[in-house]
Amino acid sequence: MLLHDSPIKIFSGNSNPGLAEKICSYVGVPLSSAQVKTFSDGEIAVEIGESVRGLDTFVVQSTGPPVNNNLMELLIMIDALRRASAERINAIIPYYGYARQDRKVAPRQPISAKLVANLITVAGASRVLTMDLHAGQIQGFFDIPVDNLYASPIVLDYLHKKFKNDLVLISPDAGGVERTRAFAKRLDASLAIIDKRREAANVAQVMHIIGEVKGKISIILDDMVDTAGTLTEAAKVLKEHGSTAIYACCTHPVLSGNAIQKINDSAIEELIVTDTIPLNHEGSTCQKIKVLSAAELFGEAIQRIHNSESVSSLFI
Repeated sequence: MLLHDSPIKIFSGNSNPGLAEKICSYVGVPLSSAQVKTFSDGEIAVEIGESVRGLDTFVVQSTGPPVNNNLMELLIMIDALRRASAERINAIIPYYGYARQDRKVAPRQPISAKLVANLITVAGASRVLTMDLHAGQIQGFFDIPVDNLYASPIVLDYLHKKFKNDLVLISPDAGGVERTRAFAKRLDASLAIIDKRREAANVAQVMHIIGEVKGKISIILDDMVDTAGTLTEAAKVLKEHGSTAIYACCTHPVLSGNAIQKINDSAIEELIVTDTIPLNHEGSTCQKIKVLSAAELFGEAIQRIHNSESVSSLFI
C-alpha cells in the first residue's frame, strides 16, 4: 500500500518489460510512459513521456543479455530522469551484469563490477535495488544505498510444496556452500558439495562429490546459470553416484549459447528459475524450465522504499 501523497512513477527499459508490468500490478500503479529506442547506428535514445518533477521514480532494468545495450539503456534513462528534475531515482536491477568481475584474479585485469557501480552512481541513481548479487561485496562498490533481495522465499515456497523428504541440496562449488546450507536447513535436507576444477572461463570439469547423494533427490542450487556447463556436468556426476532424481534452482537464467540444448539433453528433470531475466523463445518453450516470478518481492520492496519503511524483513 502506498502511503505518501506524492505519486510513484515506475519506468521500464527494454530488458524486462514483463516483470515491470507485474511489479506495477502489485504496487497498484500503471507503468509510466517512456520511449526507449535505438538509432540505426546503434545509439540509444530515451524520452520520458510524463512529468517527474519532484517525484519518486523507479527504473526497472536488468543488465542481462544483450548486457551492454541494457546497461546503456539504464544509464541513459537515469540521466533523463535526473535532467527532468526527479526527486529520487531508484534503479531496480533484478539481475546485475558484470557481477562476476568483482575482483582481480590475475594481473592487469579490471574490476568491472566496480566500474558499473560507478557508472550507475554518476548517472544519477539515488538507490539500487537488486536480487542475489553474485558477490555480496558489490554492495560496497556503491556510495549510495543498495538493497540486495534474495529469491530464497520464492524458491523455498515452491520446493516445500513439491518435495517432502529424501532431499539433498547440492552446492556446485565451495563458494555457494553458505547459501546451500541455509536452503538445506529450511528444507530439513542434507548437504553435498561438488568439487570442480575450472580449466577456462565458462568451462567446468566436475571432479567428485563431497557428501552422500545415493538414493536421494538432488537439488543443485546456484545464483545463475550461464552456459549450463557446470550444471549439466554436475547432474551427470550426481546420476552416476545414485541420485534418484535431479533438479536445479537458480535465480538468474542467463542461459547463453547452447545452454537450453544442454539442459534438454541432461539428466536434470526440472530447472527452477525466476523472471529476473526474461527467457528467449527457446527457453520459454523448454518443458524442463519452471519460472517463478519475483514481481511481488520487488513490488513490496518498492512500496517500502517509497514509504520510507524498513525493507530488512525481506532479506531472508
